Amino acid sequence: MKLLDRFTRWLETHWVNPAYSGWLLGGLALFFFAAATNTMAGWLYVISAVMVALLALAALLPVQTLRGIRCQRAAIQPVSVGEALVLELVVENQTAHVKPLIQVLDELPAPLTPIRTAIEQIPPQDSYRWVVELPTQQRGIYRWQTVQFRTAAPLGLFWCRRNQTVKAKAIVYPTVLPLTQCPLIDEMGQDTNQPISSYYQSRLATEGITRTLRPYRWGDSTRLIHWRSSARYGELRVRELETYTGGQELVIGLDSALAWDRDWFEQAVVAAASLYFYALRRQVNVGLWTAGTGLLRNEQVVLEALAAIQPNESRTFERPHLPLLWLTPSTAGLSSLPAGSRWLCWQDPPSLNPSVSFPGKLIQPQQPLQPQLQTPLTRTPRDNNSKLKP
Repeated sequence: MKLLDRFTRWLETHWVNPAYSGWLLGGLALFFFAAATNTMAGWLYVISAVMVALLALAALLPVQTLRGIRCQRAAIQPVSVGEALVLELVVENQTAHVKPLIQVLDELPAPLTPIRTAIEQIPPQDSYRWVVELPTQQRGIYRWQTVQFRTAAPLGLFWCRRNQTVKAKAIVYPTVLPLTQCPLIDEMGQDTNQPISSYYQSRLATEGITRTLRPYRWGDSTRLIHWRSSARYGELRVRELETYTGGQELVIGLDSALAWDRDWFEQAVVAAASLYFYALRRQVNVGLWTAGTGLLRNEQVVLEALAAIQPNESRTFERPHLPLLWLTPSTAGLSSLPAGSRWLCWQDPPSLNPSVSFPGKLIQPQQPLQPQLQTPLTRTPRDNNSKLKP
C-alpha cells in the first residue's frame, strides 16, 4: 500500500494522477472501445473517442492551471511560547488567464501543524494574500521551504501537484517569567570581601591601566596628574584608567553538556531567560554561557540561543572564570564553581551534596517555577547556618 501511495504521489508531482472519476471515465472508455471492436458499431467508437479526448483535455488543463503561479513569503516575526506566529503567503498569478480552484499547503515541520487553504480563483496579473495565525506551544527555531499547489480544475478528473521552494524561518522564544525579586541575583557579591566597582569608586582609583589622557577636572585626584604631558601642553592632564566597570559582572551558565530530563531542561531554559532579563532590569552586566555557544551577551542572540538549545551538546566551550549562576541537573560540579557563584539544581527528590560551598536553590520540577525563583536561597552545609545579607 505504501508503494502504491508513493507511486500515485510521484505521478501527481511529476505529471498528473487520475482521480476516482478519472479512473471511472477511463474504464468506461475502454469498455465502449471493446464493445465497438466486437460489434463494429461506429457510434460506440465515437463515444469511446470522445471519452478519450475528454480525458486528455482533463489531464492537460491542471498542469496548465499551475503554470505561472509564484509564491512569496513575508518575514516571520519572532514570538514567545504561547503567542501566535503570523504566517503570510502571497500567491501571484503572472499570466493573462484566471487561475481557479487551487489548494495551497504550507508544509510546516513538527511540532507545528501543516496548514492549508483553498483559493477559489486568482484574477489575471493579480495576487492572493493568505495570512494565518498559528498558536505555539514549544520553543524552537523552525525552518522549512516547501509550499505545495494542488488542483484538479476545471474538470476534476486528474490531480496535479507542484512544489515551490519558499524558505522560511520561525523563531519561538522561551517564556520569560515576570520576576519581582530574585535572591539568586540580588545577593550576588555579598558573600565575598571584594566590593563591586562603581563609577564613583573608579574616579577615586589611583591604580590601573591608563586608557587615555584628558584635561584636569575639579575633584580629580592629584595622584592621577601626568606631569610630563601637563608640562608639554601647558595645562594639567590626568590619566583616565580602565576601571569603569559600571556594576557587577554575572554569567548565567546553562549546563547543556549533560543529559537532562526533557521537562526539567525546558524549565531550566525558562529560568535562564527569566534570570537574564531580570538581571538586565537590575542593570547587572550579564551574559549567557552554554556548552554549545560559549559566552553570549546580546539580547537577541541570547534569546535565539535559548530557543535553539538542546541538552547533551557535544561541543564544549571553556567555562568562564567569572561569578556564575549555574543551572544544572547534578550537584557533582558545584564545588568547583568560581568564587561568588550561585546555582540552581533540578532534582526530584531534592538532595544536596555536603561538599557544596556556594548558596543556591534546589528546584522541585513538579512545583511552579516562578515562586521558587523568588524565594530565599538553599542553605548549604558549609554555610555554618550564617544568614545572607538582605
